Amino acid sequence: MKSLDRILAEIDSSEEDMIETMMGMIRIPAVAPENGGSGEGRKADYLMSRLSGFDDVKRIEVPDHFDPSVMRPNILARKTGKKKGTAWIVAHMDVVPAGDPDRWDSPPFEPVLKDGCIYGRGTEDNGQAVISSLFAALPYLGEELEGMSIGLAYVADEETTSLMGIGYLIDRGYFSSDDVIIVPDWGSPGGSRIWLSEKSLLWIEFDIIGRSVHGSTPHKGINAFRVSAGFLSDLIGTLESRFSERNELFSPPFSTFEPTKSSSTVDNVNTIPGFHSFCMDVRLLPTYDIDDVMDVCREAAEKHEAMTGARITVSEMQRNVSGPVSSLDSPGFRALSDAVEYVTGSKPVPSGTGGATCANFFRLAGFDAYVWQCGGGTLHGPNEHVVISNLMTDCKVFAALFYSLCLEGKE
Repeated sequence: MKSLDRILAEIDSSEEDMIETMMGMIRIPAVAPENGGSGEGRKADYLMSRLSGFDDVKRIEVPDHFDPSVMRPNILARKTGKKKGTAWIVAHMDVVPAGDPDRWDSPPFEPVLKDGCIYGRGTEDNGQAVISSLFAALPYLGEELEGMSIGLAYVADEETTSLMGIGYLIDRGYFSSDDVIIVPDWGSPGGSRIWLSEKSLLWIEFDIIGRSVHGSTPHKGINAFRVSAGFLSDLIGTLESRFSERNELFSPPFSTFEPTKSSSTVDNVNTIPGFHSFCMDVRLLPTYDIDDVMDVCREAAEKHEAMTGARITVSEMQRNVSGPVSSLDSPGFRALSDAVEYVTGSKPVPSGTGGATCANFFRLAGFDAYVWQCGGGTLHGPNEHVVISNLMTDCKVFAALFYSLCLEGKE
């Protein structure tokens, strides 16, 4: 049996290969069809070619809900151990669109290695997890595992609904109550936090319908943009007042109500816009009910309709209700906490997050699931990048976790 120190040394010696593999993967866009992409197919091909040596590799294809001609692939790779259960690292292959290319210092899908970082769309979210978990598992493929199996789950559709990804896999029984579930999809500096819970997520769209007229006669129309601005200001104040509870487990420790996507209004300055639309991203503490938020939004819309004469529609786009808090007294949490402390020298703090990850789908299904990785902060933005030292630390932590649960088989 290899020692853990030897395995960590092997990981150190694989840094150049990790960088090369990461850069090769980032060159393959994996954007959902509803966002103008073709899905994860080519990226799945790339990763499948690097999974030789595992005892079992499954590729589960799911037709895309937006474009059924596109298949959304999920990959499950396992190295079999002698005991029940699998220690899974769950990462997603899809990425968000690159956004305005002019805001990037280099093309988003042409990765650049610079100043100890790799730049490109999908490097941090979630390439860091894909590459670190892969290279954490490789040293064990020639070993006999006395404990649990080692599992890598590379899933589709995390950036949109997860219904063709982790939700599909959980519903069809690919995971069991004996498994340990680690989801490296939300980081903290130095890996100082293990995330046990998530806020509920709600996306809402508001359409304001007024009446367009010439800019010199605004009294003859209803300025949808102006109505929208007043409605939004009032709505945020009302929501923050009604849902003001704090919970210090979470960062930030309060519910958030943020306007995000907005429509354009008119193409010329001297026209009063008759339509405006905006969306809101809500991250709600688990003690609150999403339906209550929707009720407040509809009440505010009715109030502003009566005040302005505009028509305001409120549409729910997506909701993810927070699952139960994962246990602090489980083999998975203890093994992850011990691995983080062994590699980083610091014991991680149990925490909650507003970020939505695959872990919540496991919690809703009755599994404990733990979110951990180093770093964080550039995902979904221009010049997204992964810090190579964080990539290496993550890889060593996952290797230490596999050593304890899988190679040695500690309880």
